[in-house]
Amino acid sequence: MMSFDYKTSVMAVAVAIALTACTFGPNGAPPAMPSPAHYGAGAQPAKTVAAGGVAQQFDIGAVGVPQWWQLYRSDALSALVEEGLRNSPTLGAAQRTLAAAQQELRAQVGASTLPSIDAAAQVDRGRTPLVPGIGPSEVRYNFFAGQVLASYTFDLFGATRSANAASAARVDVQAYQLEAARRALAANIVGTTISVAALDRQIALTERLVAVARTAADEDQHRYTLGSVSRAQALASTQDAASAAASLPALRQQRATAIHALAVLMGRTPDNAPAVPALDSLTLPEHVPVVVPSDLLRSRPDIQAADAAVKAAAADVGAATAQLFPSLSLTASMGRGGFSWPAVLSGAGGLWAIGASLSQPIFHGGALLAHRKASIDAYDAAVLNYKSTVLSAFQNVADSLAALDNDAQTLASTEAAAQAAQAGFDDTASRRRMGSLPSTAEHASEQRFLNARIGAVRAASQRMNDTVALFQAMGELPPGQPQTASSQ
Repeated sequence: MMSFDYKTSVMAVAVAIALTACTFGPNGAPPAMPSPAHYGAGAQPAKTVAAGGVAQQFDIGAVGVPQWWQLYRSDALSALVEEGLRNSPTLGAAQRTLAAAQQELRAQVGASTLPSIDAAAQVDRGRTPLVPGIGPSEVRYNFFAGQVLASYTFDLFGATRSANAASAARVDVQAYQLEAARRALAANIVGTTISVAALDRQIALTERLVAVARTAADEDQHRYTLGSVSRAQALASTQDAASAAASLPALRQQRATAIHALAVLMGRTPDNAPAVPALDSLTLPEHVPVVVPSDLLRSRPDIQAADAAVKAAAADVGAATAQLFPSLSLTASMGRGGFSWPAVLSGAGGLWAIGASLSQPIFHGGALLAHRKASIDAYDAAVLNYKSTVLSAFQNVADSLAALDNDAQTLASTEAAAQAAQAGFDDTASRRRMGSLPSTAEHASEQRFLNARIGAVRAASQRMNDTVALFQAMGELPPGQPQTASSQ
């Protein structure tokens, strides 16, 4: 009866300690960050100047768009993105890695928070020598046993709970990193497609530019032969044609590199590169969201990953602190055993055992305290990394917004230059047909027009690509966020 009272008292004390156990680490909340009125050094304009027929509107306070690439209104572009998200081996590997981490977490939580129960069976054949000359010289025997073993360690001070929380937060980090990889893949596919389409247009214009320059060079060479122009002018025309032709291989190389990269992003081999829509078939999104800074902290997966890393580091501090306190474990077994099957099955064959162990760290060479200090330093580093990630995100958004404003101004100027060059070319060509101007004037005017058009194409593609960067920078608010381990 005294033994029963003693065991009951031990259990009662253990339960009381477990219920009153406190948290030995930081709460894991991210540090407070400033919420500026606007991202950049100056106030955010409501819209850009009109360029390419579009004045982009900045929708302040809007939420991120999940499938923002559809705003370019190109079924071909959307198909490229969807194929890439579906077939990219890099993204697929990240998904399977996350799935494996989630299963490992389930295994860790189940093994550490629930009792373990195992079945064991034993069959032995043994020989024991006896004293020589007295009876038989040896005894041979069989032994049979079967038991069910159970054990459980009480999480008195939260060591297991903190360790599991740290593991869960690290799985969350992987989940947010996967979401960041998914968004980056979509942005890379859209941006590369725009670059290839712009290069196609530049190559076509440059080929015409080379053809015009060669025609002008041939005509000047003929005039030099006739003595109507100087040798210097003929050589200058030849130099201009050669310089224009020299720019073509570089453009074609850029195009080949970009299309090969696009194929790999989509999970294809470079020789199976996809067809790319024409630049003129892509519509620049007129409305772009500008998430307020306070919402950006929840919408960007890189910030969410840094937040989860802070929670993991805080839980590590709690686990390291709990290791300094006692640990209580219970073990029990029940089964049957004997030297023969009849003995095993009889009432005398019953086996059972129950025990408890309490351990308290006393001296470990300073290892436990050093481990706790290391955990605290790692937590401080995670907090600083979170602050750095947030500041970088603010800068990313500010740069993207400034780029769109400046891109619109650049495009407006290059378009004005191209329109003036085209008007000049049309006027020169008309006068050439009437015989009032030589062909050299027409060729020179067309070359100026083609160069102006190439500049406008570059400006338009840069504006489209910077719009891609802004959509990616905005992130995506719930419920579009990934399902994390802590929410499962």
